[in-house]
Amino acid sequence: MKVARKASAAKSSKNKRSLMPEKTAKTAAKAAAAKTPAAKVAPKAPVAKPVAAPKPAAPKAAAAPVAPKAAAPRPEEKKVVTQRQGFKANEFVVYPAHGVGQIMAIEEQEIAGAKLELFVISFMKDKMTLRVPTAKVANVGMRKLSDPALVKKALETLKGRARVKRTMWSRRAQEYEAKINSGDIVAIAEVVRDLYRSESQPEQSYSERQLYEAALDRLSREIAVVQHSTETEAVKEIEAQLAKSPRRGAKAETAEGDAEGDADGEDLDSDGDDATVEDEAA
Repeated sequence: MKVARKASAAKSSKNKRSLMPEKTAKTAAKAAAAKTPAAKVAPKAPVAKPVAAPKPAAPKAAAAPVAPKAAAPRPEEKKVVTQRQGFKANEFVVYPAHGVGQIMAIEEQEIAGAKLELFVISFMKDKMTLRVPTAKVANVGMRKLSDPALVKKALETLKGRARVKRTMWSRRAQEYEAKINSGDIVAIAEVVRDLYRSESQPEQSYSERQLYEAALDRLSREIAVVQHSTETEAVKEIEAQLAKSPRRGAKAETAEGDAEGDADGEDLDSDGDDATVEDEAA
């Protein structure tokens, strides 16, 4: 029995001895792995995103040809044209206070250290020369000659019936003078029409006659220049148109004058006396 026990003990010891090296080897391997530093993991390379191909540009439309711009006027030239209002040398114009005249020249004068451009206007019949600053032509009412259509309208006005207001002669005289000096050819024709007296009508007073002749002179001058005729021919044409107008008889004219004088507190005789006093004072 003792021998059997010894034999089994020997077998067990052998088995233990055979297992020891395996355990020792595994333990050593684990220790070595723990001491060895872990291998570094390489970072992943960034994945490049696919880039879309650029779209082809649309073809541009052909540009339309640009017309060459006209050369802009210089500031000095524009200023001169604006100041002169389109008036030129040797041109006939109408100056309200003096009637038809001719621009003989455009000159410059130095006044108070400043240069001033002037229209030199000649009124041949009155033997007068007038100098008007070019920048003031609009303020004084200077204008170009009337066109043929406006002249025709003025001549048609002469054929109308005279319109005499029932007011004092002094007030009417002021209105007539204002029309004559307005430079309006139709307004001047109205004065000629209202103050015209035929042979069958009573004579005019001195002041009436003066206003009538002044209006007739202004009207005939402009008509003569526009129609390229003489003043004598223009006066004949005016009188021919006046002869076509409806005229009242001498008795009717005298009766209306008496009624007008009564309404104003004055009669024809007193009006005539005033005209005589004005003549003597002159």
